[in-house]
Amino acid sequence: MPRFPEIAATASTTRGAVYSTVAARLAAHQGQTFPLHIGDTWLEPAVGCRMEDLRSAEIEGLHRYAPVAGHPLLVDAIRRSVEKRAGAATGAENILVSAGATGALAAAAAALVDPGDEVLLLAPYWPLIAGIIHQARGRPIPVPVFAGEVESAESLLAACDARASARTVALYLNSPNNPTGRLLPRPWIEALVAWARSRELWILADEVYEDYVYRGEHTHTRPLAPERTFAAHSFSKAYGMAGNRCGYLLGPAEPIADARKIAAHTFYSTPTAAQIAAARVLTGPGEAWIADARRRYAELGEEAAARLGIEAPAGSTFLFLDVAEHLGPAGLCGLLEACADRGLLIAPGPSFGPYPTHVRICFTSAPPEVVRGGVETLAQLLGR
Repeated sequence: MPRFPEIAATASTTRGAVYSTVAARLAAHQGQTFPLHIGDTWLEPAVGCRMEDLRSAEIEGLHRYAPVAGHPLLVDAIRRSVEKRAGAATGAENILVSAGATGALAAAAAALVDPGDEVLLLAPYWPLIAGIIHQARGRPIPVPVFAGEVESAESLLAACDARASARTVALYLNSPNNPTGRLLPRPWIEALVAWARSRELWILADEVYEDYVYRGEHTHTRPLAPERTFAAHSFSKAYGMAGNRCGYLLGPAEPIADARKIAAHTFYSTPTAAQIAAARVLTGPGEAWIADARRRYAELGEEAAARLGIEAPAGSTFLFLDVAEHLGPAGLCGLLEACADRGLLIAPGPSFGPYPTHVRICFTSAPPEVVRGGVETLAQLLGR
């Protein structure tokens, strides 16, 4: 039990710098920098959907709280969009508008996880999900999958079986995947859903990169198991609105009601202006904006992958490289420091699970010429 000046172990043992452990070192660098460590975009949101386009004289209640569940305009726009795209029956009772997909998954985890419960995370995984489970006082259990560890639905299920226990309450999957850019084939997701149903597990489906598929087809998980699936979606990733902090959670009505309680006691409600901008993009220029961004992202991802000598991503906005053969006595930290000394920030593999010799770059986090410079810097350091 913590007493002053101690703090709770949950906070003290949560990782802080998940995307770069050498960011401070960059301060000593004189010259151009290449910030490829955080998943973001250089593109601005669609015209008409930016903060500068919102005027309080024209929008009633712009600076007031929105309802905890979400602004009615956005909730209705989400409902219609989801039914059109995913083919899943969705009512207002199935929706929680959240402070980004991060807030969505945090609310879901808090609603599902009791102290000591375990959640299987298909790895490599989005780094913050491990901390979210940890802060819910659960145990994140990595299941290595996306870096080539499994080759079939059968081997995927075997990997999950090997790590499941009597304390397992949920399965987390992220496809298109951050950080690998891989896509889970539909038969694999169907097999995972059947496996989760047989074990009476909840499913956390992180689908924030659903719009950025370059090869293959995205499979929505929730229509396959609506009774047990929480699906997280993001206006940050879909529409270049990361700074707005707006996303949403879909799920069964009763558990969503419980997730709303969590939301009310954490972020209370998502910023009203962000919700108005999100409603505008869903009912206006969103599809055209995504189509243009997807084309640009695909071209840049293919170019970056070719320069680094790896396979182009099937989706998302990332490349994940095993750099084991280029590590010296200082290990991965030595490579990250060498990158920082040249102005390049990349994310360390251990942030994404048991990957001590991997690094991740985001090929959309800066303007294309900056990304190209960062990729070239990394390629030269790797002798490629």
